[in-house]
Amino acid sequence: MSLVNMKEMLAEARKEKRAIGAFNTANYELSRAILKAAEAENQPVIIQLYMRLFDSEKAYDLCGMLQRLATRAKVPVALHLDHGATIKQAKDALAWGYTSVMYDGSRDPFEKNVQDTAFVAQYAHAVGATCEGEIGHVAQGDETALTDVQEAVDFAKATNVDALAVSIGTAHGYYKAEPKLDIPRCQAIAEALPEVPLVLHGGSGTPLADVRRAVEVGIAKINIATEFMDTYLKASRAELNRLDGKFIPVDKFYDPVVDACAAHVQKLIHFFSGK
Repeated sequence: MSLVNMKEMLAEARKEKRAIGAFNTANYELSRAILKAAEAENQPVIIQLYMRLFDSEKAYDLCGMLQRLATRAKVPVALHLDHGATIKQAKDALAWGYTSVMYDGSRDPFEKNVQDTAFVAQYAHAVGATCEGEIGHVAQGDETALTDVQEAVDFAKATNVDALAVSIGTAHGYYKAEPKLDIPRCQAIAEALPEVPLVLHGGSGTPLADVRRAVEVGIAKINIATEFMDTYLKASRAELNRLDGKFIPVDKFYDPVVDACAAHVQKLIHFFSGK
């Protein structure tokens, strides 16, 4: 397979009532684990980097590695800028070789969000990439930030985004209390936008039964960052404890860490695919 954008994989996923996992990475080991899991499930996958990494050399340097990994992968792989905060970040991502970008103007007034997201979408499409936008804000339990159905329709039509992140009750990071997903709201948005794949941010720790219900009504991309990073840290600590101060080459140290992360991702991809 080859490096692709998100358009076809998300469109197919929505039609088949399944979702594509989008996992955040920051190094080789996390990236290898994502691909190992996707290949084991024979499912397409999205590897994404948080916008903070685009303000340093990290996202630029990692892109070369990710392109090589994706090119030899046995499944379709999209490389994505997660929560792009500026137009510069989006332009840089596309110039460096990422195949998809998110522009997150959800904190801005509606008109500015539309204007900036539309620009980024047009810019991405001109180079064969895809663009994700967000309407409503995925906040920490702020019900006033939930996505309005009509605003979602107006936003999608005005911006021509390829995917739309909606706020239906999830939050970024781990939850202090179990979230209550507004599935009827998600369904209403999906029915009003039958050709636009919807995105669920704040997937970490969201009850899988609720995730399945959201996928059934239109969610086609699910972002996982916190719990994946946490798996990596816990597996690394466990390996350090096992070694108890003994020396081991760094590449060998990370082998079981990659395996643990891949196993975690594989379970999620399996579930998202509806198997």
